[in-house]
Amino acid sequence: MTTPSFGPGTVPPPGCPAHRAHGGAGGRLPALYGPEFAADPDSVYAGLRPHGPAHWVELAPGVPAIVVTDYGAALEVLRSSQFSKDARRWTALVQGRIPMDNEVVPMMGFRPSLLFADGDRHLRLRKTVDDALARVDSYRVRSFVQRSAARLIDEFGAAGSADLVSQYATRIPALVFTQLFGCSDEQTDRMAEACLQMIAAEPEIAQRGSEELARCLADLIAAKRRSPGADLTSWLLHHPLGLTDEEMLHQLVVLIGAGVVPQSAWISSAIMLLLTDDRFAGDLSGGSLTVADALNEVLWERSPMANFCFHYAIGEYDLRDDSGAGLVIPPGVPVLISHEAVNSQVAREIDTDRRTANHAHLAFGAGPHVCPAQSISEIISDVAIETLLDVLPDVELAVPAEDLTWRHGPFHRSLTALPVTFPALSAPVSVPTTVPPASEPTSGGQSWNPPPSPAPTSTSSIPPAATSTARRPDSAPEDRRRRWSSPAAWLRGR
Repeated sequence: MTTPSFGPGTVPPPGCPAHRAHGGAGGRLPALYGPEFAADPDSVYAGLRPHGPAHWVELAPGVPAIVVTDYGAALEVLRSSQFSKDARRWTALVQGRIPMDNEVVPMMGFRPSLLFADGDRHLRLRKTVDDALARVDSYRVRSFVQRSAARLIDEFGAAGSADLVSQYATRIPALVFTQLFGCSDEQTDRMAEACLQMIAAEPEIAQRGSEELARCLADLIAAKRRSPGADLTSWLLHHPLGLTDEEMLHQLVVLIGAGVVPQSAWISSAIMLLLTDDRFAGDLSGGSLTVADALNEVLWERSPMANFCFHYAIGEYDLRDDSGAGLVIPPGVPVLISHEAVNSQVAREIDTDRRTANHAHLAFGAGPHVCPAQSISEIISDVAIETLLDVLPDVELAVPAEDLTWRHGPFHRSLTALPVTFPALSAPVSVPTTVPPASEPTSGGQSWNPPPSPAPTSTSSIPPAATSTARRPDSAPEDRRRRWSSPAAWLRGR
């Protein structure tokens, strides 16, 4: 079935075939928000798929958009030069039919960053980020994650219980990225707190967090212009392409914004899978699936960025799938990729054994705007979970799995909480006491060298207690092999 197109800058009127095609109640568009969608998004996607590769939906009350649920069509949109990332093409927003204080505008509204840039401007901004990220040493990232994990586990370890969303998964990415940015102790704590406020459900708190993050980043940029170091901020500032302070701020916003909420969702969803799926809870010698396999399965089945990658057709675009069904996409309307719908559909067509080694999902996007920090993201998630399970091998879910709930909204597939229990720790967690010095990549061709400051011998914001020797819980005998099947992460330097 082919749903009709509408003129440039228009949205389908109530009661039109686009509304009726998918059986929306009262002729309304299918909603990608609210408690029902959060509890069972697969049912919504299943109702959309029979009608073609793309569909009119509602992202929030009064905010229509088009979502792509077919794998091939998603790749076409992500790679096509006939689509733009520039959110200033969003006609309904420009014309004031969607107010600037609408709940989805902070995620979708234009910013002068690489996320919303096309053509040569995008290439320029993207190169600065790619070159800076290429200089990040993986062992240094692992050390940052281990030490940040130790700090967080020490905060709740003696209690014998925790919410691994608010107390762990949400906090560890912010701590790691602020260290990669070269923040001082005070800057790290300020920025991490601002990131937590940004993802709060209350709009006023989220707005305060956004404003505080901007102030933190502006202070950091000024400090690094005065005294550069061996960190991402300094490498971006001293790139030969010469970013302005405004461009710098928005580049850093993209990096930390894309690295906190999706990373938190990825970590917490994978921990949930490890705690609830018997395939992952086996002895080390039992041939069970690994932590890395659990992380990969989450990307296939519960993509942390459920619906994202906004695009705008430059002109009318006829998007069709292999069956010939399609939708004529008008310009001026946001087109989102449903990473969750696309990936989960393909996952069901792939044998489970082969899927663990298959990384063809679109969780990180594709095309010119594919995520530039995939490898760093993978290290953070893998090491954060490995460290947690090494320290707390007897961790268990504190509530039935069916009682867990998911955040509302169209963009993220993220647990609201993950309550767990475990034998209380009687001593602080032990981690390496030094951070490997920053080093240049062995390839990549970087030719500029901003003057680095001496590599630190300890990581900021990690209290001294985090470097002492830990004692295993009394309930965990010394000869017990933890039940999580994974490679010997600590021996690999993770």
